[in-house]
Amino acid sequence: MTNKFSAKMILQFFLLSAIAVPGTSFTQSDNDRPRARDAGLIVGIFDTGPLNAITDVAGVRVGHETVIRGDDIRSGVTAIIPAPGNLYTHPIPAWIHVGNGYGKMVGETQVREFGEIETPILLTCTLCVWSAANALKEWMYEQPGMGEHTLNPVVGETNDSRVNNMWADPIQREEVFAALNNASSGPVAEGSVGAGTGTQAFGWKGGIGTSSRVLPAELGGYSVGVLVQTNYGGALSINGAPVGRELGNYSFRNFLLEPDTDSDKEDGSIMMVVATDAPLNARSLDRMAKRAMLGLGRTGSFASNGSGDYVIAFSTSPSVRKPRTSDEPVAIQVLVNESMSPLFAATAEATEEAIYNAIFKATTVSSSRGELRAIPMEDLMRVLEKYQVLNWDREISR
Repeated sequence: MTNKFSAKMILQFFLLSAIAVPGTSFTQSDNDRPRARDAGLIVGIFDTGPLNAITDVAGVRVGHETVIRGDDIRSGVTAIIPAPGNLYTHPIPAWIHVGNGYGKMVGETQVREFGEIETPILLTCTLCVWSAANALKEWMYEQPGMGEHTLNPVVGETNDSRVNNMWADPIQREEVFAALNNASSGPVAEGSVGAGTGTQAFGWKGGIGTSSRVLPAELGGYSVGVLVQTNYGGALSINGAPVGRELGNYSFRNFLLEPDTDSDKEDGSIMMVVATDAPLNARSLDRMAKRAMLGLGRTGSFASNGSGDYVIAFSTSPSVRKPRTSDEPVAIQVLVNESMSPLFAATAEATEEAIYNAIFKATTVSSSRGELRAIPMEDLMRVLEKYQVLNWDREISR
């Protein structure tokens, strides 16, 4: 089987993945590694948006701040600004679905009470969430139209302590403001960047990944975008190919074969952010968020006991955005339940591909605490070719 990701290119990528020296930082440029689709990995049936990113949903902006400091800080923060304008005075419909609640999810209860989100979303390291939330609060108070109101900052996390000293609380006001202020609607950096700087996936280096889907006009023409921060385990499956088993890196392996404590990667977490321009209320966004868990499951996760698996879903449609206060009833227009199925499918597809992009684009990161190695591209492509899961856009007719 052939694909546009040539053997020569594979070898170049493999050679670029040089061994990192323990105690030092190694973050190879993500431009040296392909996205999943660039390597011929086509996920699902729907087309992607122009950028194949969460920013294909109009109005969504993403910014990163990567923090590599000394011999033990390998972390960062990623900011998602859901919509233009003041989110406090004009919040947008949202929901947070808890797939498995072993995590620190700041702001969850108010979003689930009101069905709205009133601040940008931050992703960062586990013990950084409170400092990040405080900084997000300060940033919001500097925005036009803000007065002396209480705020509900929304901050999620995954644990990057394999390579990061998160006890040093490295994400502060400066880092949060930088991520928020450089947020843009363009292409989104992936892999070992921002909140994904020190995180893993299935025992290899993971990080930030994103993808999008655009429904056909006959199904509404709506866009769905997903951004993930991976840090979880399981047995990696890509388009059904048993990559984790083929490469000998999967959960519980040390109980099934020769003891190898380093390969037991069952615990971990993932943050999933789902954006759409479809006019949805909070109840429909809850239903849509649950489908992100299906996309997660397709990659080989089983949502372990110690995993914090959260989905933050929101709609940017002007027809469902309401002012915070009004003396009169406010009319909104929303899709009915029978129109939701295509959005469910798009969410599962985009989540699955976003995770693959995080793994494909991730680069080796090491520190004095340890090392997370990027999945070897040569070995990965060999497995994908063996199971004939590449180039489905050309090999399989719609």
